[in-house]
Amino acid sequence: SNMEKCVIVVAGGKGLRMGGDIPKQFRLIGGRPVLMHTLEAFCRYDESIGLVVVLPEAHFSYWRELCRQYAFSLPHTVVAGGVTRFHSVFNGLQAVPDEVRLIAVHDGVRPFVSCRLVADAFAAAGRFGAAIPVTPVIDSLRHIKDDGANEAVPRAEYRSVQTPQVFDSVVFRNAYRQPYRDDFTDDASVVEAAGYRVTLVEGDIDNIKITTPLDLAVAEILCADE
Repeated sequence: SNMEKCVIVVAGGKGLRMGGDIPKQFRLIGGRPVLMHTLEAFCRYDESIGLVVVLPEAHFSYWRELCRQYAFSLPHTVVAGGVTRFHSVFNGLQAVPDEVRLIAVHDGVRPFVSCRLVADAFAAAGRFGAAIPVTPVIDSLRHIKDDGANEAVPRAEYRSVQTPQVFDSVVFRNAYRQPYRDDFTDDASVVEAAGYRVTLVEGDIDNIKITTPLDLAVAEILCADE
């Protein structure tokens, strides 16, 4: 397989226990599991893209059953998640073929990522080595200081971060040789800690992360619009 691009889709949501909520990546929107919509979004951008799905090992058989039930036939590799997101991405990276030039990491619960956004992130990563989508901060922000006092923060100086975060494979593999640290909040922070600069591209307000019941309701509306 001569893949230029690959995406590691991290679907680490736990909670597949008796009587518990179905993890968000498996909830139905538009009549099909969220994770299937997410994978299809990347194939719409490039049908030859490599797909690596990182799931808790306990979910493997459930996912296989869903794929059968919904006749989901996109080829993808399933890899076991780790203790943290960092470790999950690290595990996913081991399944990315050596010849891949650009590696994206994407949240499994962001099914509405547009082709425009994916294309922009890949293009910027190809040029600059590391690219992440960001959106303006809508809410007012306050900073809680060490002494317990708080103060307003100029929100124009801040951005909210989305996925996919896309990286040159050499940059990415180098960054993931570092030992884990608590302040690794996303892949960009790992790459930055390894000494690389991160380029910002314009995100998308529709590129929501489905984490609450309200998000699921919004997702149904966005599905109907597609």
